[in-house]
Amino acid sequence: MFLFKDNLKLGLALGLLAPFIGMLGFYYWKFDRLSLYEFIQYLGIEKRLITGMISFSLMANAILFTLYVNNHKDKTAKGIFLVTIIWAITAIIFKVVY
Repeated sequence: MFLFKDNLKLGLALGLLAPFIGMLGFYYWKFDRLSLYEFIQYLGIEKRLITGMISFSLMANAILFTLYVNNHKDKTAKGIFLVTIIWAITAIIFKVVY
């Protein structure tokens, strides 16, 4: 199965995809009473929630990173880590700006 390959491109793709799944998890955990459209509008109003959502979504990357490191898939883990760093810098920028 392709998810078990040791490939930098796979790690980058997983690192980009997992936070979006984490963001959906954040939405269902905290704001399931709102529609997804209303939630996005609310994020526009309450910008401080964006950093919390990004931080929560990075847990998905942390889980993936741990799985791939423990299975000695270092190239894939490196891709996940690189994208995680970019997401973390984005969260810091949002925290400073908003």
